[in-house]
Amino acid sequence: MSDNGGNWPPDGGSPDGLPDLPEEWGVIVIPDDLSELSDEVSAVQAELHRSQERTGWQQFTDRPGMRALRRVGAACLRAPVLIISMAVLVTVASLFASAWPGPSRSPATQRTATTTDDRGDILPALELMGGDGKTVPLRGQLPAVVLLTDGCDCADLVADTTAAAPPGIAVVTVVAAPVAGQTGGAPPTNAVPQTQSRTVRALRDPTGELRAGLQLGMPDGTAAVLLVNRGGEIVRKIARTFSIEDFRPDLARL
Repeated sequence: MSDNGGNWPPDGGSPDGLPDLPEEWGVIVIPDDLSELSDEVSAVQAELHRSQERTGWQQFTDRPGMRALRRVGAACLRAPVLIISMAVLVTVASLFASAWPGPSRSPATQRTATTTDDRGDILPALELMGGDGKTVPLRGQLPAVVLLTDGCDCADLVADTTAAAPPGIAVVTVVAAPVAGQTGGAPPTNAVPQTQSRTVRALRDPTGELRAGLQLGMPDGTAAVLLVNRGGEIVRKIARTFSIEDFRPDLARL
């Protein structure tokens, strides 16, 4: 309350320190009968109505059914967008993973002998000639160590192999043809050599089909070795060797 009981100040100012109305408003007259303001009310309502006018499409889409349809469409659109986004992320991640350098691999240890580990190669089903001139199925001797000894002075290799082979492992020597005075192949008399009470089966391959079929190369004074398990699978193939040490550890794999 002001000091003069809430009345207008005697100097014409506003009570309680309130500012005066803007001058551009002019003189404001409040009539005693509000019906006199009906023209102004109609003008204001017409202006508001014009500002809120909408097109027919807006009125159509604002119907309750259309609003529900818009919500369903938005929900259905989110799932494909999410799937596409995940597919793009997975593709980008796989590209980065394939381009990222992996750990370096240490080189495999090389063997001194000319050797390959031919798992999956199968011993050919050949019939060779025995010492008595009869045909002998080569795969009937398995499991076996097959020594191709054409032109090789391999008596020591045959003896060492026979001594090192586990029980039940046959030792078979194969030559392309009998050569007089040859050691380690088929003896001139076609007799079957005996080594430490174990029999070495000596066979002849007159056509050289075994050596050619397994790509062991031409005879060069060394022996070729095949380690064959009971199923006929070649677990080790050595094209050239002089020593049992090149395949001694592999005998246990037969």
